[in-house]
Amino acid sequence: MTSGAYPDPMAISIDQITDAALALSSEARALLADRLVESLDPLQDEEIHQLWAIEAQRRLDEVRCGPVKSIDGAEAIERVQCAMTQ
Repeated sequence: MTSGAYPDPMAISIDQITDAALALSSEARALLADRLVESLDPLQDEEIHQLWAIEAQRRLDEVRCGPVKSIDGAEAIERVQCAMTQ
């Protein structure tokens, strides 16, 4: 390996990459995670968006048809705060 060159990626194990990534600062790990997510197959990304759209529609239908009762935002925040203090 020449100075400044990257090692052969096939020679580095996933465990070694993980160990190196976990040694990074929180900010650097977040940046790395963002770059890895961005590198995923765009077709897979589109599929994920479609699945979330289907899930959002299902949840909306549950609210509109009655199985799920909605509450206003202030009540939701109050419930969360109460649950967090217990």
